[in-house]
Amino acid sequence: MPFLTLDRLDKSFGAQTVLRGLSLAVEKGEILALLGPSGSGKTTALRLIAGFERPDRGRLLVGDEEITALPPERRNFGMVFQHYALFPHLTVGENVAFGLASRGKVDKAETERRVAEALALVDLPGFADRRVGEISGGQQQRVALARALAPEPRVLLLDEPLSNLDPTLRERTRRELRRAIQRVGITTVLVTHEQEEAFHLGDRVAVLQGGVLHQVGTPEDLYERPATRFVATFVGRASVLPGTLEGDNAVWVPLPAAETAGPVRWSAERAPELDGAAPGAEVDLVIRPESLAFVSAGSVQALAGRVLERRYAGPVTYYQVALSAGGEVEVLAPSGAASVGDAVRVAPNPAGPAPRLFRRELRRER
Repeated sequence: MPFLTLDRLDKSFGAQTVLRGLSLAVEKGEILALLGPSGSGKTTALRLIAGFERPDRGRLLVGDEEITALPPERRNFGMVFQHYALFPHLTVGENVAFGLASRGKVDKAETERRVAEALALVDLPGFADRRVGEISGGQQQRVALARALAPEPRVLLLDEPLSNLDPTLRERTRRELRRAIQRVGITTVLVTHEQEEAFHLGDRVAVLQGGVLHQVGTPEDLYERPATRFVATFVGRASVLPGTLEGDNAVWVPLPAAETAGPVRWSAERAPELDGAAPGAEVDLVIRPESLAFVSAGSVQALAGRVLERRYAGPVTYYQVALSAGGEVEVLAPSGAASVGDAVRVAPNPAGPAPRLFRRELRRER
């Protein structure tokens, strides 16, 4: 049985529907990341779990206990807010102890023990007497985590926990945060709009858009086997080419007659939505940059184009290529493989994830 269950949750604010039938199951000790653009419903989902909002329909359960109508203070959930909400006039230890006092655990010896344990869990032993203003942003984030962990909650909720940190500090703090959560082994749900953060922190990632859950799975599942066109284009980098379905796993990529004797056929995997689609159906081919490569002029199953721009990334470079047949693709290739303005030919790279096929009309989701 899942430890935390969201069962067909609906939520509207006035005429605006924010969540539509959201169902998720979170296992005990799992870290689940809710990922999506602004307005996708992920923060509302977190507030429903915390008890700050009530669903219009649906249920929330911990184990077999329904908590849908339970007020926040009786759920025994810990929460770390986006802005941490630390008290600058209190010491680190007093900030951590505040979470205990708010739940009626005021015995001095017990409080000191819990504070010391919580600070040790987040790698801040000996910080209890320091002032909040004397420690770094990353350390403040871990103090907020310690405060949430001190009452020994059964679920930990994180609302954009690293959004206030600069990029360098965010990366280091992300590693420290995941280690701390794993050390405790607490069931965790976090909200983020950043894919890298979701992929690093989450054991699984749930992708929402427009109040609808598009897919939940491991980072590898989402990147290599996206279930919908939105997931394919929202997660990671991707190019989109029009094509026509030809059999089970192939697509015709149309080209001008002057460029080749016939259309180029590229092998690709169907998304579930194309199950049963007839040959000749118009589709979109969604391709990762590492799924394309530059090939020699004699290669038949290749698209001609010209390099528009390049983004250097050390030993590899991202090349934006304008295709003679129309459209653009991004190719990940060794640095120095081409220069801006070069004529190139692009073909599938068998070492990369297979291109994915989706219905053409789903282009409107972007």
